[in-house]
Order: sequence, then C-alpha cells, then structure tokens
Amino acid sequence: MDFIGERMPLRRKRFGSITGTIVDMTPARTGGRRTNGCIIYMTVEDTEGNTVLFAVTPSTYVVEFETLSLGMTCTFWYAADAPMPLSYPPQYNAVAAAQEKMGRMVSVGYFNASLVNEEQTLQLNMDRRVEVRTSNNQYFQGSPANHNLVVTYGSSTRSIPAQTTPSRIVVLCD
Repeated sequence: MDFIGERMPLRRKRFGSITGTIVDMTPARTGGRRTNGCIIYMTVEDTEGNTVLFAVTPSTYVVEFETLSLGMTCTFWYAADAPMPLSYPPQYNAVAAAQEKMGRMVSVGYFNASLVNEEQTLQLNMDRRVEVRTSNNQYFQGSPANHNLVVTYGSSTRSIPAQTTPSRIVVLCD
C-alpha cells in the first residue's frame, strides 16, 4: 500500500474491467503452433470504439460457465497490477468474464473481513442460501471474507455501501 503524504493510504484496485462487444475470437499461437484451442484471444470493442484484446485461458472464470461468442456484450476483468505487453490494441489476461444480462449484476474484487469490497461500494449479506464455490465449481469450505471474489447478485440497497444478498459467490483461489 502506498501513502499520500503521511496519513492517507492510496489504495490500488486489484482488478480493472472493460465492457464491450466481442468482435473477433482467434485461437492463440505459440511459436507458430496452435495451443490446441486452450487459449482464445477475444477482441472486444467498447461503446466508444476502442479495441482491447483479452486472452481467455483455462484459468479464466466465466460466470455461470456460459459459452462466449461473437456479438455478445460482455465484461472482462483483469489483474490491474499484472504485467502487460506495450502493444496496440492493449492486451490483458482475463481473470473473469460475464455476459451482460438484464437483472444480473456481477462484481469482481477483494472483499475484506466485513465482506465489503475495496471501493467501499458493496457489502455482502450472507445467508444459508448463498452458494459459495471455487472457480472449478466445487463447494468452498472456508469463509469468503478476505478473498478475491466473483459475486453474482440481482439487486442491492441504495445505501453506501450498497448491500446485497448474492445468489452466488465464486472464490478466486490464488
């Protein structure tokens, strides 16, 4: 954590996100050979016409295991502090991806011991119906607090931070 002056800590977001339409999907090549379809580069165009390239790998968590396809509007999350090549278009390794759907909200980030995200904008209220899984769809045996999470929910309060009871939590185990 960096500090501004002597008192106020500067918090860096762990994840960035980009929402746009998938306009191209290309299997990755390694040394002139295809990677057997395990890595797909997805070209995403946002509403302002900017283009971004995402590498979707076997470790990318896709919400509800949906199949991503051309023309879909999706949000892709990436590790904000991960190294990236200096190229155009920008290229990121996707940590998570979700198709945009009416009535479904998805939040990706670090949630503290009180289950509040880093931006202090969302607090999770847990009950017995909330499914807590790992990215390979196994039941998570511990507490989701103090982990990087993919949270799927339908609605939230208008308080600060907003509060919600999620429908599913996926723990992104390091």
